[in-house]
Amino acid sequence: MNFIRKEALNAKLFSGVWCNIGSSLTVEMAALAKFDWVLIDLEHGSADFESLVHQVQVLGNRKTAPIVRIAWNDPPRFKRVLDLGISGVMVPYINTAEEARQAAKSMRYPPEGMRGVAYLNRATEFGKSFKEYFTEANDNLITIVQIETQEAVKNASEIAAVEGVDVLFVGPLDLSVNLGIPQQFDHPNFREALKNVVSAARSNNKIAGILLSREEQLEAMVADGFSFIALGSDSGMVAAGMLRNAEAFRKYIK
Repeated sequence: MNFIRKEALNAKLFSGVWCNIGSSLTVEMAALAKFDWVLIDLEHGSADFESLVHQVQVLGNRKTAPIVRIAWNDPPRFKRVLDLGISGVMVPYINTAEEARQAAKSMRYPPEGMRGVAYLNRATEFGKSFKEYFTEANDNLITIVQIETQEAVKNASEIAAVEGVDVLFVGPLDLSVNLGIPQQFDHPNFREALKNVVSAARSNNKIAGILLSREEQLEAMVADGFSFIALGSDSGMVAAGMLRNAEAFRKYIK
């Protein structure tokens, strides 16, 4: 198992990338690029469970850790993806400490949580490493909750204080929309919300994360205290490359 929780919590910067196309090839490219983690998106991405299996498998024993964003904070969704042997789960739209507590419990076996126990799955090497996995999983799987609303920002300290929550991860587009300032990422209200999230995380010995779309945003976010950062997505990179190359033909077309 590629457990990254302790490493991520102690890192000055832990680099990630979004993969939402649903292709094992782009996940493999992320590993070859040596990102610390890759987010496989089951909320807004094109992947289904069958394609998720291949995306996780292609990482194999590589250093890049697979993290899956599930579609909703629903306990059965956690155990299905965790049994594949991933490193952690990202949970969207967490607004309260109680919702965060449910997510943390869904990540963990009893008595700390309510994750169902299975012997023969990929996480346990189909039973070969069941004892080790069962003993280590509760402490070593990383739990990432998304802060995407004004309510979540208001409750950030209480969310961060929940035992088992590791990362407060800002979804910038959703947060800007819910603040009434769509895509205005330099707006004072958005900047203040980011400050509150980082402060809440630090005060509770947790870390703050965010998804960025442009390289020039990285310096400011690191300076602001974000350390669990994803920069770009496979779909965004492919789309930008397609548009750029298509545009190169325009000057030759009369």
